[in-house]
Amino acid sequence: MDKPAVADKRHTGRRVVILAGLWLAAYFAARGILENAGIASWARALIALIPVPIFAGFLRAYVGLIRSMDELERKIHVEALAIAFSLGLLLLTTLALMQRAVTLSFEDWSYAHVWVFFPIFYFGAIGILSSRYQGE
Repeated sequence: MDKPAVADKRHTGRRVVILAGLWLAAYFAARGILENAGIASWARALIALIPVPIFAGFLRAYVGLIRSMDELERKIHVEALAIAFSLGLLLLTTLALMQRAVTLSFEDWSYAHVWVFFPIFYFGAIGILSSRYQGE
């Protein structure tokens, strides 16, 4: 890879990290604001949507970063996405069945709490796959 391409990749990587941080901050800020029950429903809906355009920007930057990667790096990310998607689907379907079988605590198993497993699945898969492909 030539130097301008490496610099562009580094710049895109920084943008991805910044947008991820902004999205997380917006998410937790919106979540905190929504704890206040005195806000009108229309305002609550708008507040809940604040993180969406930030995440769209993150997603666009992240896809651009993946497109700038070499073939092996892209392969690792695609496999990691397939693994994370499958594990996420397994988590949600298992929770749906468990919710019908027993009472699950809202404070432990609501959407507000289980979304964090998705990035854990993804980045965990990237770690495992990266070490696997390093050996080849």
